[in-house]
Amino acid sequence: MFESLSQKLSGAFERLTRRGALSEGDVDEALREVRVALLEADVALPVVKDFIASVREAAIGEAVLKSITPGQMVVKIVHDHLVQALGGGAEGINLATTPPAVVLMVGLQGSGKTTSTAKIAMRLTRRERKRVLMASLDTRRPAAQQQLATLGQQAEVKTLNIIGGEPPLAIAKRALQTATLEAFDVLMLDSAGRLHIDDELMEEIAAIKTATKPIETLLVADAMTGQDAVNVAKTFQDRIGVTGIMLTRVDGDARGGAALSMRAVTGQPIKLLGVGEKLDALEDFHPDRIAGRILGMGDVVSLVEKAAENIEQAEAERLAKKMQKGQFDLDDLADQLKQLQKMGGIGDILGMLPGVAKIKAQMKNAKIDDKVIGRQRAILSSMTRKERKNPDLIKASRKQRIAAGSGTSVQEVNKLLKQHQEMARMMKQMGKMGQKGLMRQGIQSILPRG
Repeated sequence: MFESLSQKLSGAFERLTRRGALSEGDVDEALREVRVALLEADVALPVVKDFIASVREAAIGEAVLKSITPGQMVVKIVHDHLVQALGGGAEGINLATTPPAVVLMVGLQGSGKTTSTAKIAMRLTRRERKRVLMASLDTRRPAAQQQLATLGQQAEVKTLNIIGGEPPLAIAKRALQTATLEAFDVLMLDSAGRLHIDDELMEEIAAIKTATKPIETLLVADAMTGQDAVNVAKTFQDRIGVTGIMLTRVDGDARGGAALSMRAVTGQPIKLLGVGEKLDALEDFHPDRIAGRILGMGDVVSLVEKAAENIEQAEAERLAKKMQKGQFDLDDLADQLKQLQKMGGIGDILGMLPGVAKIKAQMKNAKIDDKVIGRQRAILSSMTRKERKNPDLIKASRKQRIAAGSGTSVQEVNKLLKQHQEMARMMKQMGKMGQKGLMRQGIQSILPRG
């Protein structure tokens, strides 16, 4: 998300920060590039106008233009205004009410409402230890209720029993009664959607909202639809009233304009991001972190959180001890590649590191992506346990067998073995030097020779 916008803004600000002194004209030239970049990212025109006007007003002040680092000051002003445009501070799901807290999910058909309902329910169950009941109110879409029941089994979250022919309002009332009697903490209601907004849909949702009095009415919007998602959000806010927004499919939206427009157009915060199809592919929306990613400053906090969630402490400690002894076999390499994929792959991790926009572009040109990791894991899986423990056993005939078994080439097998040799050499060098030796001689002492 935001890749194209980030690249264009990085280019504009790189030119700006290279200059020593800045004139008003320099700032205007940079802001023109920012304006074009925002419009190309599908940000709503009124939002772009307000954003540029407020940034310009702050950026052409005497304190900025005559400061020691005027370029950096302008970048900071843009960052601060981006944070405000995205909503200021992070806002999670509000459950501060007498249980059961009702969360009503609304949106158009195909926006990912049902999957998002299950994602949130699973997170509340596992992270916050809440007892959650899910109920599907979608009686129009074929097998919609069965879909939620299946997702409930996968997420280990209870779903309301399905009664054929029961209308949506009656299901909502029965769900609320069940959640109350059985002492559930949260009731998630997955409402029906339509391919477009109509009066019948709005009346149905309004009736459900009146009957269940939800503390949260979350609009699920598809980020891939860009400006259409913003228009849908405005209509739902005007006619129903929503308390927050969840953007789905943000992993496939390189422009990100919907996220920048949502808050300004609806006045409601984006609370969650759907970043993939899996049930755990859910992120909190942090405006300051997102602004950092857009401007190429990275998001190290989110990266650390992601690592803490996906990397098992015992496994990390085991590997650390082996590294201290200078040991690193192909099984360890396989574990590292598996962890990398669990964390979202190379692209996701690089997107959270500061100043890597150029590196990402170079990697894309060199065709280094997550498919390479998948192929390397296939090669490692085609080896025997003895071969992974002792790579010296792998000669020509074994390489041919491994390549055939993994659907790769002997050249790819050789490349992986060379990569492992270099990593193992570095681990051995670090083990010999110890922490004090490494600090004394520097990182150059373990880098590849020649």
